[in-house]
Amino acid sequence: MIRRREFITLLGAAAAWPVAARAQQAALPVVGYLGAVSTDTAGMIRRGLSEAGYVGGRNVVFEDRLADGRYHRLATLAADLVRRQVTVLITSGSPAALAAKAATTTIPIVFGFGDDPVKYGLVTSLNRPGGNVTGITFLTSQLDSKRVGLLREIVPQATGGIAVLLNHTNTNAESQSTEVKQAARALGLQLHIVNASSEDEFDSAFAAIAQTGASALLVAGDPFYFSRRKIGGIGGAAQYSDDV
Repeated sequence: MIRRREFITLLGAAAAWPVAARAQQAALPVVGYLGAVSTDTAGMIRRGLSEAGYVGGRNVVFEDRLADGRYHRLATLAADLVRRQVTVLITSGSPAALAAKAATTTIPIVFGFGDDPVKYGLVTSLNRPGGNVTGITFLTSQLDSKRVGLLREIVPQATGGIAVLLNHTNTNAESQSTEVKQAARALGLQLHIVNASSEDEFDSAFAAIAQTGASALLVAGDPFYFSRRKIGGIGGAAQYSDDV
């Protein structure tokens, strides 16, 4: 038979198991994800980490915060992840990266950035980022000027000029606008810039584009645009028609 002292010891050990389990759970590293839009990027990150041996709930915890295109919410969402004391903060989209940078100087940040991160003060230099921030840049803003040239080739007789759909709430908007204006000026093309920064502005934006008589449409690189089926089906550069 089990002696009384041994029985009490066994009960004490059993009672400690949930406490130990909670302590182990609390000690797991937390990967925070801050997204400018609601896409499957968080899912892709999780699958990639899983392939590297980091499985959610087993040896890592995931915390996602998504702005769903409402960039003004990013500062609050970033602050929430900082309060959660995440181990690392992964961002997608230039606005998310800048919000994370403003929220913490100590938590490591890994970004995907659409413009020059040095120009925006995100890193010190490309080869030596410095601080707590590192990542990759897609330079999509610079590609917008290339798309203007592509549209000129697709529609050589663009008598109505080119319309540009731009999200003025994006941190890259000014850079994108400058790029396309310079490219259009060099090619002698008339430019019509129309803003759409929310779902309910799309219809009025397309109506405004139709009124300009533009011969082609360029959709500026923006996470919000390409997360929406209505815009994503157009692509970065397309000939414009009433069906668009």
